[in-house]
Amino acid sequence: MKFSQMPYERPDLEGMKQTLSGLVERLKGADSYEEAKAVMMDRERELKHIDTMATLASVRHSIDTRDPFYDGEETFWNGAMPQLQEYMQAWTMAMLDSPFRKEFEAEYGDLMFINAEIQLKTFSPEIIPQLQQENDLTTEYEKLLASAQIPFEGKIYTLSQLTPFKTDADDARRLAAWKAEGQWYKDHQADLDRLYDQLTHLRDEMGKTLGCEGYTTLGYYRMTRNCYAKEDVEKFRAAVVKYLVPVADRIYREQAKRLGKQYPMSFADNALEFRSGNPRPQGSPDDILAQGKKFYDELSPETSEFFQTMLDNELLDVLSTEGKRSGGYCTSIPDYRVPFIFANFNGTQGDVEVVTHEAGHAFAAWMNRDRVPMEYVWPGMEACEVHSMSMEFMAWPWAEGFFGKDTRKFLYSHLSGALTFIPYGTMVDHFQHEVYANPDMTPAQRHAVWKELLGVYMPWMKLDGDIPFYAEGEGWQRQHHIYSSPFYYIDYCLAQTVALQFWALLQKDRGLAWEKYMAYTRQGGSRTFTGLLENAGLESPFGEECLRGVCQTASDWLDQFDLSGIE
Repeated sequence: MKFSQMPYERPDLEGMKQTLSGLVERLKGADSYEEAKAVMMDRERELKHIDTMATLASVRHSIDTRDPFYDGEETFWNGAMPQLQEYMQAWTMAMLDSPFRKEFEAEYGDLMFINAEIQLKTFSPEIIPQLQQENDLTTEYEKLLASAQIPFEGKIYTLSQLTPFKTDADDARRLAAWKAEGQWYKDHQADLDRLYDQLTHLRDEMGKTLGCEGYTTLGYYRMTRNCYAKEDVEKFRAAVVKYLVPVADRIYREQAKRLGKQYPMSFADNALEFRSGNPRPQGSPDDILAQGKKFYDELSPETSEFFQTMLDNELLDVLSTEGKRSGGYCTSIPDYRVPFIFANFNGTQGDVEVVTHEAGHAFAAWMNRDRVPMEYVWPGMEACEVHSMSMEFMAWPWAEGFFGKDTRKFLYSHLSGALTFIPYGTMVDHFQHEVYANPDMTPAQRHAVWKELLGVYMPWMKLDGDIPFYAEGEGWQRQHHIYSSPFYYIDYCLAQTVALQFWALLQKDRGLAWEKYMAYTRQGGSRTFTGLLENAGLESPFGEECLRGVCQTASDWLDQFDLSGIE
């Protein structure tokens, strides 16, 4: 069914509660495993329908945050979901206490119970009001960014529409775009500070209510970290500073030479990789999607069927329009057994990465769409990002169809960007740990922490006064995840480290690389992150040797790559 034809109807909240409560009682009263399993399957159908309605409302609200109907539905779900968590928790407790637990584990594995025990630690009816308020605050943040109307060169742009100008080859124009964007954030500084201050204290309060020291432990539970802890992340961050920051620093020094700029460079100059301009996709959005279809048709029979389904059923909404939420994401619509991709094409190489990155998520969901329980469709967030970041590298042989004359620029930019991203993503994680360890920091103190971390993780950034929003340590406020999905950012860094393993293997044996990719992807969410990697014959990013190895291999490739003739 086409996305536009999928019917939406707000479910009755009390009816959902009664149905979920009834399922718990039926599970408790089951006399056999077959009966208990039948109850679980009934619950699967009910949860899929609830999730489908919530997803349709959320996606349609993302597409136009000004739509009054879906704005109201988003408000409804912001209030309803925390209330339903009480009934989800009752089911979790009943499953953990079930006399048929061993039979469930034998058929579906023990991860569903490991995750259930973690999820029990994330909720109590006492925090329902705070969860509702958290939803409202994050929605307010997203709507604020979606509402941006930025004057530039006599026209008005959204944040996404302004992005291409931020990499313009003309120095003055590029700097003016960065200043215009930064000024918009500065103009809304009070709201941005207020929203994050409220979110920080709210989350700290929830953590303490649930018996944690504050939010950090609760944040790890909410992210279902089931195979690594804060200490492992700290070791990874240290390895990034030790091995990756020097590599990234060298990349930016070479960039400064190409541009004829003094090192370190400003934020605006760091955004320009080549004097002749950054790689741009050729053709229209339709051309990009057509090349995406060619890529997936030729990659494998499975990817061909998947992408044709996405196109046939309007499951990609990629044009940047007024009122549309910024950014991009992939989600699932369970009743229809399909994924959905939301994005904002803006004429940059990011448009192509939507077709590879977000579709990498979508393909993984497509491959696992019939998994039971439905929680096994998607693995943890860090594991999900491996699907997407690795798919970006799988597309390299088709790069010319996307980029034409800019293909060599793209290949260099894509690999160097994968390396230079990890220090930034690690800094985002470090910043959040500092914030939640010290929830009473003032907004000014938070900005100071970010500015200090820039010196550790991104020493190539010149903190001058050209673009005050960035130079004064406020740039973190444009990063959605910090507001909406706390502690969901190190996931990208861990996944990028794994994706670089795939990149290295692709240089030697494409067939083996695809075989390992499918071995990894076919597992869905049936194992922990480290378990998925081990089962597919991949190294864990938590081993220092892994990061050191991929850094060296990628760095050597960049050093030897032919950039002759490219200005």
